[in-house]
This record gives sequence, structure tokens and C-alpha cells, in this order.
Amino acid sequence: MTITEPAAGGVRIAIDRGGTFTDVWASLPGKPDIVLKLLSVDPANYADAPTEGIRRVLSLHRGEEIPRGVPLPKDDLESIRMGTTVATNALLERKGTKHAFLVTKGFRDLLQIGYQSRPRLFDLNIVKPEALYSDVREIDERVTIEGFDEDIDGIFKTNKEIPGVLVKGTSGDMIRILKPLDDSAVRQTLKDLRAQGYDTVAVCLTHSHVFPAHEARVEELALEEGFTHISLSSMVAAKMIKMVPRGSSSSADAYLTPEIKRYLSGFAKGFQDGNLDGVRCDFMQSDGGLVSHDRFSGLRGILSGPAGGVVGYARTSYDASSGTPVVGFDMGGTSTDVSRFGGSFEHVFESVTAGVTIQSPQLDINTVAAGGGSILFWRNGLFVVGPESASSHPGPACYRKGGPLTVTDANLFLGRLIPDLFPKIFGENEDQPLDLEIVREKFIALTDVINRDTGDSLTPEEVACGFLDVANETMCRPIRALTEGKGYDIASHNLAVFGGAGGQHACDIARTLKISTIVIHKFSSILSAYGKSDHCYLHQSH
Repeated sequence: MTITEPAAGGVRIAIDRGGTFTDVWASLPGKPDIVLKLLSVDPANYADAPTEGIRRVLSLHRGEEIPRGVPLPKDDLESIRMGTTVATNALLERKGTKHAFLVTKGFRDLLQIGYQSRPRLFDLNIVKPEALYSDVREIDERVTIEGFDEDIDGIFKTNKEIPGVLVKGTSGDMIRILKPLDDSAVRQTLKDLRAQGYDTVAVCLTHSHVFPAHEARVEELALEEGFTHISLSSMVAAKMIKMVPRGSSSSADAYLTPEIKRYLSGFAKGFQDGNLDGVRCDFMQSDGGLVSHDRFSGLRGILSGPAGGVVGYARTSYDASSGTPVVGFDMGGTSTDVSRFGGSFEHVFESVTAGVTIQSPQLDINTVAAGGGSILFWRNGLFVVGPESASSHPGPACYRKGGPLTVTDANLFLGRLIPDLFPKIFGENEDQPLDLEIVREKFIALTDVINRDTGDSLTPEEVACGFLDVANETMCRPIRALTEGKGYDIASHNLAVFGGAGGQHACDIARTLKISTIVIHKFSSILSAYGKSDHCYLHQSH
């Protein structure tokens, strides 16, 4: 990572595309900053929210409306920086790219077996997450690290290479080739896959972290056979030693990166000449770094959106002079992301997301499926919040799209949201306020059901408060895990609150956790976008 400073010039735009809202921050020469908030999905009005946000910024900059559907001019753009949930959503919803998994012979069940971990030991109905790949093929090759097990003291090790038998690996260890790669057999396997409609493969061969030559040769053959994307475990998983996370990471990359490329291709077509030539367009990665759009991958973009929020509050809410650590509380429409900053970014290098082991550097962010769009249920005599979300389409009941009751509706019903101060972006013409009447009707109806089932006489307001209590406790758990679970005193932290729904729950969360200071930045509702802006950011240099 290197710290870089962009040159002064034209319009600079930072965008965070979340599950419910897309946030836009823009800097215009000689003018105040622009802040916009759009629904991430609004098919009746626009096809892509980031493109629509850029159109509105450029219209304000030029002083004339750029019609929707017209390719956007690039002359005024200095830079675009984005975070997106495309990879995250594809992984969570299992809507990635169909691909085959190529693995050393004898290891076809590698990812099915995994670590044989049993996270829910007493669960009577265990459902394993589905593998991301659609087919698995074995490659008849095998190498081993010479003397690794038999000669731990290195007494009989040799540094003399024997072509085709003993070669030096990237770590300096001698690699014995037990079974050379058979090009013709590999080529036939690839031909069979192409005949079945596959154009993407993931490759994971034993010891490829120190001997990537066999994987590289498979990639060459795959390209010759017409495959459009090949994910090598020796490349995507930071050359780490463990085969299970390497294989899982290569499969995840093959599953997600083509989706990213398809999105970027569609995004680029919204500009003049149908491309981003001449525009510096960077995407934020899971580790908090920025990388050019043409090198952005799905594997390293799973936390693309939340990472911007961490960088944002670390820059705006942490006081180095006092050294008081900060807990970041990013409550959006679909989920809530929590993290901790004590003067340096905390990273993890192996994580499990949606049941998939990922071996890639990521900021240490815990996500819980509770946000403003989390649906409220009365189920089996219990108040239940989420994990299902109304997203932005149809959205909460108050969005005027026929959606269900959500956390946002509870806040609106209790007066914590004031319709007159909320963006008027709803209805057919995108000019209507939040609909309080339909929310009131739905809460009255739900309260009648609850009282009938329990024999109680709760008021609709008490029911709304009950749902918010459940949501708050759900969001407190990952904060405790990040602090108390690691030996930190949670009360000695400040709470940095941001995200579209964060302010509505800030005091309740702080009170529950006994945190005395809450920090809310002026751009708190779009901090994940602001964190991607050009003040002082990490940029991927290679």
C-alpha cells in the first residue's frame, strides 16, 4: 500500500452502493460539496444507481440537465471512487458465475470436506452451505516438498536441481515432481468442460503456493481452449500454504469476478464511447485499499462497501491526541457493520463469509443482518427482526411500494423519523415523502394479531418499541465480540455512528453498552462514500 494524493482539477466523485441506498459525495471546483442519496434499486426510474448519481452530479456541475439514457460526458471528471455490494450480494444470494473446479487427483472432495468443523454441534438439522462450483474435475499431477516430513533437520536436503524431477520452488525449498502434468489429458478435460458450456474455471493444485508452474500451465491451456476467466489458487490466495482456503478462495474468485466484470462493463457503457478511458476510476477493496477498475476482483471486493466506512470514521472520528479507541457502528438499510479502530487498521487474513472460506486480507468487520430494511415478524410468540430485508425494492412500507413493516417503519411510527426532513424521493415521480399513514395502519393490524395470540393489551407504540429492542440487542452482539471478546473494555471506547439508520439507534446502543461518548460526523449518513474520497487514502500500488 502507498499513500497518494490526487491532483487538483475536475469533478471528484465517491460512491458507495449499498443494499438499500446508494450514497454519493462529490467535490466540484469552486463549489460546495454535493451529497446525494438514491435508492440502489429503482427500475421504474433508472437502471443503475451509481450511473444515475454521476448523472445528477454532472448536471449540477454543468448547470443543465443531462437526460437519462444519454452517455455521460467524461471531460469534467477527474476521478470516480466506488464501493459496491455486487460481489457480496452474489455470494450471499448464490447468484455467481457457473464454473468448474480443477484439483489434484484424489482431492475432488476437498472443499466438501473442508476442515470438518462442526459449528453447530447439537443442531438436529444441519444444512451445509452449497459449494460454489458446479462441476469438479481431477488433474492427474502430484508434487511434494522434498524432505519436508522425512528430514526435518535438513541433513539430507540437496539444492541440486534435476530437470523434471527436482526443481527449486519459490520459497527456496526443493520440489519433487512425483507425477508430471499431462498436457493432453488436461486439454481433453478442458475441451469436455467447454462442450458443456463452461467458460470459467478455478484451479487448485497441491503445493502450488511454492510450485505454481503446473497451475500456470493449466491456465495457458485453458486460455487456448477459449476460457474467459481462470482463477489460480497460487495467485488469488496470496500464496498461502493451506490448500482448503486456497481452493475455496480460487473458487470464490471464479464465482464472483466475472460478475464484477459484467457489472463494470455495463457501468462503463453509460459513458461516452462506452468506456472509462481517460477517467480515473478506482474501487475500494476489502482491505481498505483502492485499486483501478480494470484490476478489481470479486474475491477482494466482498467488503468493498463497508471498508469505506471504516476508513471514513478512522479519519474523521479518531482523536490521536487522546488515543481513545473507537467502535464503528454502520447501520444501513440491509445490514449493520461494526468494527474497531485504535490508531491502526485491524485486518484478518482468513475469514468465512456466507459459509465460504476466504483467504484474502480484509478489514476486521463484523456484519449482522439487521438494518433499517429488516422485516418485522411475529413468529411463534416472539418478536423477530430479520434477517430477511425489504431492501430498496419494494423497501419498507413507508416507501410507497407496498413493502412490509421494517425497522425503519418502527422508527417512523415512533416519531424518530420526521417525514418533512427526510428526502422526498418516493412515489412514481420520486417527489413524495415517507408514508406515515400506511405504517400506522399496518402496526395497528399487527398489534391486533399479537394481542389476540397472547391475550395482552399492548399498544401499537409498545409493539414498535419491542421490535426496536430486539433489533438493538442483535446489533450489540457483534460489538461485544469485537471488544470484550478480545479483552477490551467496551466502556472505554467512543461510538462512531454512521450509515443511513445509525443515528436512530445511537443512544440506545451506547446506553446498552455503557459507552459515554457518541461521535457523529456531518457526513455520517454517507460516510462509507466519503471514506473513499481523496483526502488521504490507501492505494494499491501493485
